[in-house]
Amino acid sequence: MLTRSYIEQTDPPRPPTETLPTMYDLPSEDPNETGLPDEYHYLQPQLLSATLRLKNYATDRIFSVGDMNLYYNPHQPNWYKRPDWFLVLGAPRLYEGRAMRLSYVVWQEGVSPFVVVELLSPGTEKEDLGETQTEAGAPPSKWIVYEQILRVPYYIIFDRYTDHFRAFGLTKGRYHSLDIADNRLWIPELNLGLGTWQGEYTGVSRKWLRWYEEGGQWVPTDAEMAEQAQTQLLEERRQRERLLEQLRARGIDPNELLG
Repeated sequence: MLTRSYIEQTDPPRPPTETLPTMYDLPSEDPNETGLPDEYHYLQPQLLSATLRLKNYATDRIFSVGDMNLYYNPHQPNWYKRPDWFLVLGAPRLYEGRAMRLSYVVWQEGVSPFVVVELLSPGTEKEDLGETQTEAGAPPSKWIVYEQILRVPYYIIFDRYTDHFRAFGLTKGRYHSLDIADNRLWIPELNLGLGTWQGEYTGVSRKWLRWYEEGGQWVPTDAEMAEQAQTQLLEERRQRERLLEQLRARGIDPNELLG
């Protein structure tokens, strides 16, 4: 996606998708800001957390979050990265057992993320893919931080514009591309897999990143589980009504059978 320094207006006007500026087209108060998250960058991390169900970890020892500052260098405490989503195993969900975190400070927590997901955007694509060079004394790129400093075992990249799903695993201190078959990646340490799912989430139908189980089934959200339970209950009621009707058709009083 290319940014537009000037957006030509016409009469009659062209569609809004052609003429309205995006966050990538407008300058920020912070000259170093590459763009603030759009709605997709809020919804996709929510779905990742909503379908993350790890059987080998207590729920209060799993921390997952989207768009939170991740501080990684105690000697440069102001340096941080802000992954679109990351998962930490073994860290308490609440800070000091009671408070939600305002950031994740690795040297205080003592645990680095196990999975990091970056959703490509025009302003951050090259850095996400490790294609940028940093000047001496400047903060290292995301790729360097995830690979060499935090040593995150799994680094996931998803391009929402092309639905291209890529994954990198840490081997001997360096990231190597992982094979993804049918847009699915199995992560044995989690006993879960991550793949692209075509479906509707919060009223939006598109391809999403989502967790799946060993049998290949997509992990349901709480809302989907409630809907499935309601559907099953209605089906059981219909079956009961059909049975009662069959008994009555044979001249049998169901109340007598029930005693």
